[in-house]
Amino acid sequence: MFSEELWLENEKKCAVARKPKQGRKRQELLAVALGVKVGITGFLWPPLKLFACPQISSLVRRAALTQSDTHFNYEKTHNFKVHTFRGPHWCEYCANFMWGLIAQGVRCSGLKSEGLYRVSGFTEHIEDVKMAFDRDGEKADISASIYPDINIIAGALKLYFRDLPIPVITYDTYSKFIEAAKIANADERLEAVHEVLMLLPPAHYETLRYLMIHLKKVTINEKDNFMNAENLGIVFGPTLMRSPEDSTLTTLHDMRYQKLIVQILIENEDVLF
Repeated sequence: MFSEELWLENEKKCAVARKPKQGRKRQELLAVALGVKVGITGFLWPPLKLFACPQISSLVRRAALTQSDTHFNYEKTHNFKVHTFRGPHWCEYCANFMWGLIAQGVRCSGLKSEGLYRVSGFTEHIEDVKMAFDRDGEKADISASIYPDINIIAGALKLYFRDLPIPVITYDTYSKFIEAAKIANADERLEAVHEVLMLLPPAHYETLRYLMIHLKKVTINEKDNFMNAENLGIVFGPTLMRSPEDSTLTTLHDMRYQKLIVQILIENEDVLF
């Protein structure tokens, strides 16, 4: 991650340290290694030029030490793992750009990962997981050594629920859940939700119960991942329940009730199931 001051300082030092011809040659080598083309004027895209300067490692170390002493003092703990991003990536904390050939940064993995289920993993990796299950079934390897980014696994799970021909909350019970969500009294609403849950087929009920137990664990780590029951309801509402009517207007109207139903299921998991 590079601040604007570090960028300008690096630009000046690179210009002094290298003659134009040497800089041009080094940039061409970088371009070949990265599979990109050098522009007509002979300059690489600015993030790639950082590798052409021999002083960059010391600059990065110095900037990291300085920033860690003055700006980044987080209370929460992380389980960081080295991660290689495909393509450009922006730091979620400081919004600065990260770039590298291999292992450009680190990500926090597990239930404490910030934005769990909200932050999207790379689509091609999610598709890889889907294909692995289609091909190998229960033998599919989704361990951290193969997919170190937890958002890939979370994305694959959401994709599975979205692709079900019949949603976990079935079409037959959809309208009943929506009506239950509209009840103003909290106790009566909870009782109505429980009654509709009993109408779900056994497989759907058990799947929903298992998922709610998991999502409740996610909310327990809300201090670290910033995902409470309401946020998870926004994510999983349209994923777990879909209107039998193919109407955009109906879908938009029901979104707040979909969110509320999932929120209620998570917050009252121990009572409803």
